[in-house]
Amino acid sequence: MSFDLDAVRAQFPALAIQDNGRRRIYLDNPAGTQVPGGVVAAMSDCLLQSNANLGGCFPSSAAADEVVESAREAMANLLNAPSAREIVFGQNMTTITMHLSRSIGRLFQSGDEIILSRMDHDANVWPWVLMAKDLDLNVRWLPFSPETFEFDLNDLDELLTDRTRLICVGGASNLTGTLNDVTSICARARAAGVLTYIDAVQSLPHVATDVQAIGCDFLVCSPYKFFGPHQGVLWGRLDVLERLEPYKVRPAPKDVPGCFETGTQSHEGFAGIKAAVDYFEWIGTSMTGAEGGRAALVAAMELLFDYEKSLTEHLIDGLHGLDGVRVLGITAADAMDRRVPTVAFTHSSHSPARIAEWLGRQNIFVWSGHNYAVEVARTLGIYESGGAVRVGPVHYNSREELDELLAELRQILAA
Repeated sequence: MSFDLDAVRAQFPALAIQDNGRRRIYLDNPAGTQVPGGVVAAMSDCLLQSNANLGGCFPSSAAADEVVESAREAMANLLNAPSAREIVFGQNMTTITMHLSRSIGRLFQSGDEIILSRMDHDANVWPWVLMAKDLDLNVRWLPFSPETFEFDLNDLDELLTDRTRLICVGGASNLTGTLNDVTSICARARAAGVLTYIDAVQSLPHVATDVQAIGCDFLVCSPYKFFGPHQGVLWGRLDVLERLEPYKVRPAPKDVPGCFETGTQSHEGFAGIKAAVDYFEWIGTSMTGAEGGRAALVAAMELLFDYEKSLTEHLIDGLHGLDGVRVLGITAADAMDRRVPTVAFTHSSHSPARIAEWLGRQNIFVWSGHNYAVEVARTLGIYESGGAVRVGPVHYNSREELDELLAELRQILAA
């Protein structure tokens, strides 16, 4: 059995949309993917059948309870979490991180240290900087090489001290596409008695994720980056979550995970999350022969990663053939295992904004700018000059779509 692109594309109604007779080419996926029809149906069904608050003595409330619990179980399965109680839902990764940082910060004392990364999206940087300012903590920075676009973990060893309390790092860069060795980072942290907070927003859509194997204390992701609705999900190690003091109103649940979920949540969003996980399981069972459950999810992610590697290599090869283009990320064909399909580039004479605007007129969707990767853009020296063009194929994209992109780039860059 093998990857079936036609079967995959048939699951996504948005891929058939045309504007003035021109099809849409969605290469804006690092900012948010399209959703399969099953996600839309599940969310609609929830709003029709289960549109009630939780804990009531009537059918719609009981159905809402089931929606929430089934979504927790689905995410626990996707992340290989020991317990669904360790799954916390929220509006998005940024909101969850900003909120939870208040509780995590109560574990620290003035003069303690946290380690942040120069490779991370600002959502895994600035909430912690604000926490450090409030609590008189010292921030230390893990750099990355602007030549290799990767960390040297010897730098981390030098940053760790007996005052280090927390390391925050991303699973993958949302600008350069680098996949980070978070398992090694977490091993170093555990040996030093340091908590770890992993931003998996950009890695989870592309690689099988196992929080137990990674060995982190927290991992956060965004379902709208992996074919689900606009939601955020946090996994936290249960014994660590139970040590935290939640910021909540008095009538709210006292126990994990409900104590960290402020206000009435988007139950229809939870239904969509469950359906997104089911979509991955469908790929695993129908295209790899896996029987189902966690095994099918892992098989699906491995199959999709192999296909996306071929897209990434094709895209990078094409960009290298364009005069004046500089790809900001790992480009060696034998290193595609160390990156995700997110590819950023600059041009010697055309601004990122102009290139993105031109492509948008051709119904090819990409992003330009720093894409909230402030520290990354500063390290690469592109923050003040407009950032980069970011192209992000996923498994519903085709080589033919990338060829259309490259053909349009040849036109604009020759102008």
